[in-house]
Amino acid sequence: MPVHSTVAAVTERIISRSQPYRFAYLARLDASRRQGVQRSVLSCTNLAHGFAAFPANDKLILRQQKQPSVAIVSSYNDMLSAHQPFEGFPKIIREAVREAGGVAQFAGGVPAMCDGVTQGQPGMELSLFSRDAIAMATAIALSHNMFDSAVYLGVCDKIVPGLLIGALHFGHLPAVFIPAGPMTSGMSNSEKSRIRQLYAQGKIGREELLEAESQSYHGAGTCTFYGTANSNQMLMEAMGLHMPSSAFITPNTPLRDALTRAAARRAVEISAQAGNPIPVGRVVDEKAIVNALVVLLATGGSTNHTLHLVAIARAAGIVIDWDDFNQLSSVVPLLTRIYPNGEADVNHFQAAGGPAFVLRELLDAGLMHDDVTTILGHGLRAHCVEPFLEEGRAIWKPATEISGDDNVLRTASAPFAADGGLKLLSGNLGRAVIKISAVKPQHRLVEAPAIVFDSQDAFMLAFKNGELNRDFVAVVRFQGPRANGMPELHSLTPALGSLQDAGRHVALVTDGRMSGASGKVPAAIHVSPEVLAGGALGLVRDGDMIRLDAEAGVLQALVPAAEWAQRQPATADLSGNHTGMGRELFGVFRATISTAEEGAATFGLPPAMAPVNENQERKEQVTV
Repeated sequence: MPVHSTVAAVTERIISRSQPYRFAYLARLDASRRQGVQRSVLSCTNLAHGFAAFPANDKLILRQQKQPSVAIVSSYNDMLSAHQPFEGFPKIIREAVREAGGVAQFAGGVPAMCDGVTQGQPGMELSLFSRDAIAMATAIALSHNMFDSAVYLGVCDKIVPGLLIGALHFGHLPAVFIPAGPMTSGMSNSEKSRIRQLYAQGKIGREELLEAESQSYHGAGTCTFYGTANSNQMLMEAMGLHMPSSAFITPNTPLRDALTRAAARRAVEISAQAGNPIPVGRVVDEKAIVNALVVLLATGGSTNHTLHLVAIARAAGIVIDWDDFNQLSSVVPLLTRIYPNGEADVNHFQAAGGPAFVLRELLDAGLMHDDVTTILGHGLRAHCVEPFLEEGRAIWKPATEISGDDNVLRTASAPFAADGGLKLLSGNLGRAVIKISAVKPQHRLVEAPAIVFDSQDAFMLAFKNGELNRDFVAVVRFQGPRANGMPELHSLTPALGSLQDAGRHVALVTDGRMSGASGKVPAAIHVSPEVLAGGALGLVRDGDMIRLDAEAGVLQALVPAAEWAQRQPATADLSGNHTGMGRELFGVFRATISTAEEGAATFGLPPAMAPVNENQERKEQVTV
């Protein structure tokens, strides 16, 4: 199947736009590669420090400098359900790597904070920044230069993007990402949503709410709704960085352990010492990024990836923007209905066919690139398989031809919707994204007066005081990365949802985030530039008519141009957002971070470098 013309056009535009940066990145990658093991450049003193505490046999292998050393970089902690299973993974990895002839060393841990714990709390203002802090911690773990390959243990919101950004800054090393899997299904998502709305309306108390939440989040593994964490896992599948279809196998099962062993062995097999090196910087190229974009859209994934994918691409010298998301969304069909875009959770999705089914359908429809390098080295179609357990080892079989549940998963020829449900909005308020896959058509156009809030707490106070029982557009500003770290504003969702259910025409416009929990209320999020970067949300006043048209892609304050031009931007006292709960440590992040459309990143693209000639450029793009 030839690649769809729009997918091809977007890919070519990305390649052209990225050329000088990608070339510089690959030049840096090649300069970092060594003949033989990486640790061969270390002095005797360096090397002795690097294996001093190791068992004798492992020490001998490291000393001989012939076999690979595999770094383990982990986000393990035992407070967070998604990362608690990683406690036992290093032992499994070490054993599997030894069997494959190498040595695995625990190179370092990275922080892993949970947006579910910090939601609505001051700590949430560190959440987005934690992604780049994780990338930095990954770099520190790998900086010892002892390693020939690496495995990365991570699942959730900022952790996997941070790990991958860090890995790409060591792009000469092969990389295999190993997930922990989702927790088993608990309370249904529709019931959980209903109870949250009842609490927001004051109809039930905290004890009833806590009991419901405890039934929803009840065991080891990641949350089962399709938010950023599980979107991360689909993107790793689409970029070929997982062992195939390993994303949604639950923790503490024999198959999960077998997949971990297989991933560890693969990290050895793709090292330079095995004769077929597959560095991660070559895996994550322009086509792989487009594949990730397509899968995000086809599954109704988290809007957080309009930031994270941009930042991941930048780490590999690739430049994408929201126009790319928007153009691809117009041709990529929606193949899944997973909460919050439906009733099912990721366990139901996996049972219906899972990632392998989605990848095959998109490849067959010409909507993804098969001619990519993955950790298997065979193109993306090699990942259209499902794992099974046979005599204690993971084996793979072709993806099911028929969906196990067409209420959850459908073919590309009979999708839930003809487009991906992610739209670019633009107008005199700036550029924003909106996820409409869960927004009913009758709610996709809202024209109503603005009510302006400078914090989500101010919004919630007005809601609780009964001041919002009318049609309005909530403009929640000073929520961008420079202002307060761009926290997620999940507490607004139940309140706005209950107002919409009561028949009110409501919408949200904000320079903050809503993540994968963007739901049934139209929400123009990540408005860029934010107020502190000169964004127009600072010009909005209470009563201004706001037009949010998700179908036409319009975000406009209906204010006469002359009056608009005369307005001065609003100001806010943000000093309370800059201290306490460690926020003072991240002042440098707030001062240097890029715009949301640039990935809200604290690092830049590689210095632009033009290829010497066309033949050299072509060689750089195809060499593996």
